[in-house]
Amino acid sequence: QVQAVETGGGLVEAGGSLRLSCAASGDTSTRYCMAWFRQAPGKEREGVAAIGQYGSTTYADSVKGRFTISKDNDRNTLYLEMYNLKPEDPAMYYCACATDWATVVAWWAEDEYTYWGQGTQVTVSS
Repeated sequence: QVQAVETGGGLVEAGGSLRLSCAASGDTSTRYCMAWFRQAPGKEREGVAAIGQYGSTTYADSVKGRFTISKDNDRNTLYLEMYNLKPEDPAMYYCACATDWATVVAWWAEDEYTYWGQGTQVTVSS
């Protein structure tokens, strides 16, 4: 049963841009997608960006000023706009969802999220 579907990944030149989307599926009344994580080969998964119920955002230092997270509540879709992509950005990008906004206290604590997408690959050529 698919819980969330990420799209928008691909190959882009360094300095280029991509827009990722994450659409929740199934019973979306109990599925709130609120964060993006990424995992590069040989590295642990890391938090990239998160957005709160009322729109507050937080970013990893490595992407501040280059990535923007947003959400469309009507469509239950989460976005990640990535600008000025760098050689260190390639990874599989995942969206993370919870059953309630209140269940996530620490944005980068993976065990606080209940649903994950299958990931979308971002590749940056130098």
